[in-house]
Amino acid sequence: MAAHQAFRNSAFPVAVMAALLIGIAPPAVAQADTGPYWVSTSKAKANMRVGPGRDYRISWTYVRKGVPLKVLRVMGGWRLVEDKDGSRGWILQQFLNRERSGIVTGSITGIRSNKDGTGRILWRVEPGVIGKLGECEAQWCAFDVDGRKGFIRAASVWGAQKP
Repeated sequence: MAAHQAFRNSAFPVAVMAALLIGIAPPAVAQADTGPYWVSTSKAKANMRVGPGRDYRISWTYVRKGVPLKVLRVMGGWRLVEDKDGSRGWILQQFLNRERSGIVTGSITGIRSNKDGTGRILWRVEPGVIGKLGECEAQWCAFDVDGRKGFIRAASVWGAQKP
């Protein structure tokens, strides 16, 4: 009982509580993944809302799994995201995953056989095609479109850049 009483009367708990209240909590208490970082839609339907709550109006509905999005901010279970067109809104975290994807932009581009961009063109993809992104090196990224794998120029894919 004496040890409990001594701890309760010490300044340590007060200092910890003060640190938490003013935002200088130790890193273990800080929330991970605060943004920006990349995600993709995990369901075939995900609603983007104008605010972080189900009571806010739906501004857009994504109707495709794997759409790449950039997380800008985290608020509880909600993520403020931005899509390739610059549209921003809030999506529940349960409709997102950390599997990295990218969407082809610009013009029709080739997916090549070698990771340095050399080799033959295996497939051509048009703007709007979504694929899984792998490692990016020297301006080329591993890209998988429904099992068709190769390497694509990073500049041709929204989602290949640093968030």
